[in-house]
Amino acid sequence: MFSAVEHDFGTIARGAKAEHDFAFTNPYAGDIHVDSARASCGCTSVTVKNPTVTTYEKGAITARINSDSFLGRQGATITVTFDKPSRAQVQLHVKVYVQSDVVLEPAGVLFGSVEQGQAAEKTVRVSRAGRTDWRIVEIKSANPHLTAHVVDSRSQSGRTEVDVRVSLSRLAPAGRVSEHLMLVTNDQTSRQIALPVDGQVVPELSASPSELFLGVVSPGDSASRNVVIRAKKPFRITSIKPECSCLTVDPPKTDQPRTLYVIPVKFTALGETRKVNKTIRFETDIDGSAVELVACAAVIKPEVDEP
Repeated sequence: MFSAVEHDFGTIARGAKAEHDFAFTNPYAGDIHVDSARASCGCTSVTVKNPTVTTYEKGAITARINSDSFLGRQGATITVTFDKPSRAQVQLHVKVYVQSDVVLEPAGVLFGSVEQGQAAEKTVRVSRAGRTDWRIVEIKSANPHLTAHVVDSRSQSGRTEVDVRVSLSRLAPAGRVSEHLMLVTNDQTSRQIALPVDGQVVPELSASPSELFLGVVSPGDSASRNVVIRAKKPFRITSIKPECSCLTVDPPKTDQPRTLYVIPVKFTALGETRKVNKTIRFETDIDGSAVELVACAAVIKPEVDEP
């Protein structure tokens, strides 16, 4: 169920925000439930984002490094216990090196919510105690929409302070920004330090949920759920285009522009047992903008009791 069971945070500064989601998917025709998730070491705190996960939906176990209290090389095993549909355990592993003489102020770059199409900037101070010749010589980014550069560097009283400005491009796509920039230093004993970056690029037009699970359905039966289409300014839905005839989507009953529509989506199982995974496209009058969501369902024959 888990896409990965190990994560290396690399080298981080003391007090830095360091979190990782171990994502998993429920492949079963029925709910699964996380009974508990515990770490073997106090260096790591664990949170279960959604303990009950229905068929084909996703869950996550979040591991957070307590970098303000635990320094040096740390590692933990996270034991995740499921009690539904049957009792089972999965072990996840994290490791990290917390550098005690490097501090971030604040603990990471937090952009918060940024409107799509708008640029954003934040500045973080990186302090290194014990060396006045310490420098950040390069900043690496794996995200083409995130850039960073040193805007000021000064040394005094046996420490160096470096101000780093991080920029989020106006071309960044909608969705969560969860990255680590790598600060390359002139310290041969610890060349790279991870700088966490987090935020959410909010689109002008959105569908919620972006993946609509309609349930486990027997052939010939149907199931319905609502989807919410919203925007920042009033708009009209001009066209709704389901990819499959198994999906019925009624248009809004009003022609008055609104900022939010609650639209029922009905799925009818047409035959063979399978997983259905189809898109629905909602076209609007916002400069011809459209939004798509994925509708999915599981078609499973009901079990027949033996006489």
